[in-house]
Amino acid sequence: MEREPQHIYLDPLDAVWLTVAKRIGFRVERSTEVYASTDGAGLMLIGHPSTLDPDDCLAQMILHELCHSLVEGPEGLEAVDFGLDNESERDVQREHACLRLQAWLTGRHGLRRVLAPTTDFRSYYDRLPPDPLADETDPATGLALAGAARSERPPWAPHLLQGLEATAKIIRAASELGAEDPSAPHVPIWSEFKR
Repeated sequence: MEREPQHIYLDPLDAVWLTVAKRIGFRVERSTEVYASTDGAGLMLIGHPSTLDPDDCLAQMILHELCHSLVEGPEGLEAVDFGLDNESERDVQREHACLRLQAWLTGRHGLRRVLAPTTDFRSYYDRLPPDPLADETDPATGLALAGAARSERPPWAPHLLQGLEATAKIIRAASELGAEDPSAPHVPIWSEFKR
């Protein structure tokens, strides 16, 4: 008699961030055609795992896109890719604002390095000060501050905060138990968790 599985495995972080995205108003699908994209009508496409870097994860990708939505505001939710152009230098300042906001949101939960972006802008992210919203010399800071204020209002609140809190619990448990693959050539991202 052949066994018929009744359930599938879903990574706990994937489950958390798929739920966060859904509660905010996004349906997430994986695609080999994009790194990350939104259609302005509630669909968020995230690259298939085979197309991403080894240190990318669905949680980090969804969070980054949600940070873009926070920086661009409610009107950006109805625009393809939140109205951003990632083919030119036009929106670099807005990308920097997204990264400042992401560092601020994750830093409050010890996740700043765990959920760090892996794009070409990673060097900018890594150079951000401990309080990424306090740098008045960077024009991106004002945009990030506006995004931070939006994070406390619907549709983002309370879901974004709940996702970050749940992620911190999962990562804390994994790091405390030493969850790592001794045969892997790299250290797991859990090791970046700051208690």
